[in-house]
Amino acid sequence: MALEGTAPDAVRGQRLPRMQRRAQLLEAAQAVFVEKGYHAAGMEDIAERAGVSKPVLYQHFPGKLELYLALVDKHTASLVELVESALQSTENHKDRTHASIRAFFDFVARDDSAYRIVFESDLNEVAAVRERISWSTDQCVEAISRRIMLDTELPQPIARLVAQGLVGMSQVSARAWLRDQTLPLDVAVTVIGRLAWRGVGGQPARPAASEG
Repeated sequence: MALEGTAPDAVRGQRLPRMQRRAQLLEAAQAVFVEKGYHAAGMEDIAERAGVSKPVLYQHFPGKLELYLALVDKHTASLVELVESALQSTENHKDRTHASIRAFFDFVARDDSAYRIVFESDLNEVAAVRERISWSTDQCVEAISRRIMLDTELPQPIARLVAQGLVGMSQVSARAWLRDQTLPLDVAVTVIGRLAWRGVGGQPARPAASEG
């Protein structure tokens, strides 16, 4: 969209640093993909939303799929980072369980609807998309299972299964909360956190990780 009082051609002609332009294009692409879905979105729609010509868009991304994959990479990495940061945010085993669940709720609550690209992609038939989304889930499971093994006496196969259950429950619960939103976010996280802690907290704790 052109700035008020500025001719559209002038805005289109503005030169931005490459990384800044790329970020602008990704932001525009995300808005279009969320609004229309991948299949209905066109490169011309994205270029128009970004306020650039199609040749400028193609200078940065050779096609619509490459644009979409860049967004998938960005948001799956962001989700993994949120979960890993949550696991490192406290030394209290119970608080860490709640924090890891909160990471999923915070992710779906973002204003940019990034969760739609990760959890509700309409391009799962494409292997490159499916593999990236599976990677993010696996990374979250691995991070949580490693933490569970540090905090409890559970062997790796059981710790991983518990982590998979926690990730699955967090994803589904967060998306359900977002659709309904009859509960404040903090209350929803507390409810799911209590449910998860009854399972995780019931495992034998290592002496160094005991909450006393």
